[in-house]
Amino acid sequence: MPIPTYDKLFNPLLAAIRQLGGSASIREQERVVAEILNLSDREVNEIHRGNRSKLSYRLAWARNYLKRFGLLDNSKRGVWSLTAEGLKTTEVDKTQVKRFVVDLDRNGKDEEIEKEVEKEESWEDELLSILKAMSPQAFERLCQRLLRESGFIQVEVTGRSGDGGIDGKGVVRVGGLLSFHVLFQAKRYKGSVSPTIVRDFRGALVGRADKGLIITTGTFTRDARLEAQRDGATPIDLIDGEDLAQKLKELGIGVEVKVKNLEEVLIDKDYFKQI
Repeated sequence: MPIPTYDKLFNPLLAAIRQLGGSASIREQERVVAEILNLSDREVNEIHRGNRSKLSYRLAWARNYLKRFGLLDNSKRGVWSLTAEGLKTTEVDKTQVKRFVVDLDRNGKDEEIEKEVEKEESWEDELLSILKAMSPQAFERLCQRLLRESGFIQVEVTGRSGDGGIDGKGVVRVGGLLSFHVLFQAKRYKGSVSPTIVRDFRGALVGRADKGLIITTGTFTRDARLEAQRDGATPIDLIDGEDLAQKLKELGIGVEVKVKNLEEVLIDKDYFKQI
């Protein structure tokens, strides 16, 4: 089925957040809404613009409509939750919601919502465009820096061909007591990483590490995510483009955040050119 329009996503979105316990990250919302609507991987990953899918874009509009209607609220950390009224509401009339929101903006242009939706994606799309244009070697070094800043030790980039897609390795310590050896793969992708890539990577790390990590500028299909955490198999953690952008922002790697009245995210393009 084609991705529903934003107003047809109002009720699936409310149902998804309720199913997730009354609050959810954007990623969790997208996953559960896709399950509720029985969307295929191809449909879920259909691109709207840049790195953003049509589902993600239309859900952003749905969230902001429901927020103005008084059913949703969001925190600075990107977690959305049902309000007291939202907890009592099992279904909405999409025409009523749209009419209410349009009445808030007498011009009827949804200008404030458009600003919120664009703010969600603009800096991430710009950053991911820069990352996708990097050389494979530079992207591997960026991943190395990311892991070091995240607390990994002994991080090395190997990048040898014929090594099952393994680009590097590192050690993560937990509580100063336990150590886990991790092999990682860095993929500059515009599209989606398939379960085949996850399986092949797992085959290369068996007996060589405790865990695997795949970092991509693209996305992972639903089947790839399921394969990564398959019972009885070596676990593989996944970082997609959205996660990567947020992590670079959090660690201040090539990304600076200025907070005035509104958060302003500045990308240091020269940093990524000189890696």
